[in-house]
Amino acid sequence: MKGHAMPADAQFDIRNTAALEALFDAPAAASLAKELDHVDDFYRQWIAASPFVALATVGAGGLDCSPRGDSAGFVDVIDATTLILPERRGNNRIDSLRNLIADPRIALLFLIPGLGETLRINGRARISADPALLERYAVGGKPPKVVLVITVEAVFFQCSRAVVRAGLWDAARHIDRHSLPTPGQILQRASESAIDGAAYDAALPGRIRDTLY
Repeated sequence: MKGHAMPADAQFDIRNTAALEALFDAPAAASLAKELDHVDDFYRQWIAASPFVALATVGAGGLDCSPRGDSAGFVDVIDATTLILPERRGNNRIDSLRNLIADPRIALLFLIPGLGETLRINGRARISADPALLERYAVGGKPPKVVLVITVEAVFFQCSRAVVRAGLWDAARHIDRHSLPTPGQILQRASESAIDGAAYDAALPGRIRDTLY
């Protein structure tokens, strides 16, 4: 699986649904039965145990998939079809939020440390700056700038195959951080040395610690 593969020959591209479905078996009954149009008690427990979610959106500027993380249960289940996700401090690009202004569709992928299964939610979101909501989700006296109020349309778990293949929670397969380029090195090259990579890396741990919320 290592090395450089030859580029795919375009003549073998799959260009219609019929050709795609011919390559795969029909989904098992369990793959369909697990999908609900609401968050039941079992799925609520999974959301409460998750400290991390990947959030996908689409808008006029294109696609975005970005991480969100906090203490387990940071995505609040208000009722069976409503979630609230506080928007914590980040890099201020606000790509996801810009997309949601143009298109409210949203997809969430929850990870739970140690669990092979993931949880997927599709729905629609609106961006709220309601002062009462911001205060409700403040941490250490620091409220989020906005919260996402998400209406759930579909929720289901994904089986553990991907996480098992990745060995995601296997400490023996964790990467030595020093074996890969640092954020500062990447920035220095991307900015053609306008950004001092060594200085960026030196300041980064303290900046993250001081600006979590």
